Amino acid sequence: MRIAIGLDTDGPLERTLARATSLREQGFTSMWSSQIFGPDTLTVLAIVGRELPDIDLGTAVIPIQPRHPSMLAAQARTVQEAIGGHLSLGIGLSHQVIVEGLWGISFERPVTYMREYLNALAPMLRGENVSAQGERVSAVTMSPLGPKETRTPSLLVAALGPKMLKLAGALTDGTVLWMTGRKTIASHISPTIRAAAAEAGRPAPRVVCSLPITVTDDILGARERVNTQYAIYGTLPSYAKMMEREGAREPADVGLMGTKEQVLEQLGELANAGVTEFSGAPTGTQDERDAALEALLEYGASHS
Repeated sequence: MRIAIGLDTDGPLERTLARATSLREQGFTSMWSSQIFGPDTLTVLAIVGRELPDIDLGTAVIPIQPRHPSMLAAQARTVQEAIGGHLSLGIGLSHQVIVEGLWGISFERPVTYMREYLNALAPMLRGENVSAQGERVSAVTMSPLGPKETRTPSLLVAALGPKMLKLAGALTDGTVLWMTGRKTIASHISPTIRAAAAEAGRPAPRVVCSLPITVTDDILGARERVNTQYAIYGTLPSYAKMMEREGAREPADVGLMGTKEQVLEQLGELANAGVTEFSGAPTGTQDERDAALEALLEYGASHS
């Protein structure tokens, strides 16, 4: 299991660059960033990747509704060229409360929407022309989008339910997970997406997992901080279903926390569950976050 780290891009660009540089100097070679309400993540990653050309960068994840696949394909291929071919494009459906409540876009038939979106986006990312007419997504291109000569970005989908996992396995390179526990990955996520990829004749899929991580002796304090910081995720249906499947009552139940030895053991359990890359989201005090970074690097060095 490869070790990565979450890169917060929600702030001034110089601060993001300084943070990425510091993480690279510590030894991290893979970083993942989310797209929520701050700066455009792909644009920021293009700048980060030009400054740090030897790291892999990924989006976890880009919501698809505000972006037509032709626009996203052109942007992703441009970023891919800018950073030397190190981009993993993670995309997702976001959540109904955001899509309909904030963007005014229908969330109807989300799996159909994603299937049609992927049928247009995937060939565009490969530099192919597309003529796709779907119920919800249509796209026609007359020439390749973005730079003509660039490596195809790895394409992943945020998939949790069975239908989305089968779709991700059949049409993409894997999935990007958040707030999904070790037991659920082992019993549900990994076997479902691997079976779909095998049936479609695709390589074994990537399973990229991100979770809060804290190295601490103050378990009660750490749990309180995690539950406060990530309380919103227990209210979002897709994550709530995964927490219920895990037997988790609150976000801290799926996070990684404890002494360094306990956290290293939990990382091993994720690897055994089928995770191919873990992107840590360190939380807590500065000392706890620093200790989490050290644990991640230690695990990565001993399993490289």
